Amino acid sequence: MSSGTMREETRLLLEWYAGNGRQLPWRVRGGAHPDPYAVWVSEIMLQQTTVQTVLPYFACWMTAFPTLEALARASLDDVLKLWQGLGYYARAKKMHECAQVLLRDFAGRFPDDRAELLKLPGIGPYTAASICAFAFDKPETVVDGNVIRVIARLRGIETEVDRGSITPLAAELTPDESAADYASAVMDLGATVCRPVAPSCLLCPWRELCIARKKGIQEKIPVLKKLEKKHKDGAVFVITDESGALFLRRRPGKGLLSGLWELPWSEEGTPPFPGEWREEPGEVRHVFTHFSLTLRFRRLLSPCPAEFAAQGRFVPDDRLGEYPLSTLMRKVLRQLGRQA
Repeated sequence: MSSGTMREETRLLLEWYAGNGRQLPWRVRGGAHPDPYAVWVSEIMLQQTTVQTVLPYFACWMTAFPTLEALARASLDDVLKLWQGLGYYARAKKMHECAQVLLRDFAGRFPDDRAELLKLPGIGPYTAASICAFAFDKPETVVDGNVIRVIARLRGIETEVDRGSITPLAAELTPDESAADYASAVMDLGATVCRPVAPSCLLCPWRELCIARKKGIQEKIPVLKKLEKKHKDGAVFVITDESGALFLRRRPGKGLLSGLWELPWSEEGTPPFPGEWREEPGEVRHVFTHFSLTLRFRRLLSPCPAEFAAQGRFVPDDRLGEYPLSTLMRKVLRQLGRQA
């Protein structure tokens, strides 16, 4: 964090933001947002998701759960259904849990202290810094992909960078005052001017200070470490009752897609219980953050054991839409000719 006199880069950026910043429903100019809950919702939704995708989800969410108390008292199924299509469903589960903790232990109010925020479910260093900056105007350094790109270009860093290496450089520019506006400004600069491809350098308030521009290497920066995606082949298991209703269960555990309803499936293709399974034509492909997945279909021809059936329920087609389902499961249902 900076101290003392405001840096020239910071002053120029704040002046630019005053006339060029984006208008977003979770943002205000000239200080902290009056509703930390709205800030928190937007920040969780924006993780791994674009602003344009989040805008309609945020509007629907704030209509359904306008307050932290409304979210805390909602059912998990209602929360997950509203999250359908955003992906990374653990975010929604943690939000629900966090709202309940805040209501129970903090009288429904967000703490304005970074250390206290980090104790809450689903709030890591980035989200804690964002809440402190946007909701309480505290001089916290918020570093997302846009900020990494902007700072790497400004300083002309041609070696590999990540959030950890950029944060100290970004912190040098974070002002003691106008922290909320600055955090918004540096993100907006990356989103609207200092874009990954074809940056609009002539519109940039840092054009005379940017080392990458002086060297003509804007589009070669930043150099980010690329994660190699693994591929997995698995199977989804189609189980129906005498009426043709489809067996769904809530995915157990705390990992991938947990809490959502699904047809049983596994990455290894191992059936959930011994029985007569028939391989069926067709497959579904889906890409997660760290791996891609291909699921093939297996249909149960023998009776479903009662103890397994008790773990879920048989759902007729006209009621599939009542259950929160992942994008993966919606693909599976479409392949089966059933719509949720």
